[in-house]
Amino acid sequence: MCFAAVCCITLDNLDVRSCYEMSVMLCSCVKTSQLVERRVCGYFLLGRRRSCSSIMFATLKKVVFSTGLQNPKFTAAEKKGEDYEVRTYHATTWMSTSVSGMQLDPSIKTGFQRLFKYIQGNNKNKVKVEMTAPVTCRVDPGAGPACESKFTVSFYIPEEHQESPPEPSDPEVFVEHRKELTVYVRTYGGFSDEKMKQEELLKLVESLKRDGVQYVEAPYYTAGYDSPFKLTNRRNEVWVLKKGEEQ
Repeated sequence: MCFAAVCCITLDNLDVRSCYEMSVMLCSCVKTSQLVERRVCGYFLLGRRRSCSSIMFATLKKVVFSTGLQNPKFTAAEKKGEDYEVRTYHATTWMSTSVSGMQLDPSIKTGFQRLFKYIQGNNKNKVKVEMTAPVTCRVDPGAGPACESKFTVSFYIPEEHQESPPEPSDPEVFVEHRKELTVYVRTYGGFSDEKMKQEELLKLVESLKRDGVQYVEAPYYTAGYDSPFKLTNRRNEVWVLKKGEEQ
């Protein structure tokens, strides 16, 4: 089996179709040649059981060392907590979709797939949009343990489309204009699953309480910066809003 498929299935529990989509995303993100994209797509669409290690070695190498994805601009406060950072993000435009559910990770996957289709051309202009980082998820917890939460998954719109992003074709995808906001950020590595996100959020909240910092309990954000193909030096974050920054 192709190494890409192994990564997808073992690390993120994706089905074959999702694995194909993630492979195309990888090709797009690192700007590999159309030949590579066609060969990877051909593997999944035709189901050929052949080695594509040479293809994946090249793309994995680019992913591991790539720093070329656009990120939203922010200003970091001079005073930082012992184990967290204070950032003020500028007003920006994002493409978003909301998913209601009981679990965080499956909801992020659903939202990601909708947005990925958007950047691949599922928009009124039929144009491809560059992948950016991070992929954020705003979590609005349900009223109780048996209630669904609302998860809003978002892609940052690249600078060239900030003023006028292509209009989405999917009615469940919408343009989000975020106001300037200040957040407390905890950064951590590894492959972040739902349990890890909750643990890191708790650590951030405990640090804020320790320092006597006023914060908003909900909503909160998760942020992921890396493709599932990146195996080392991964970057994940949880964000908590500064008091008075309710959006």
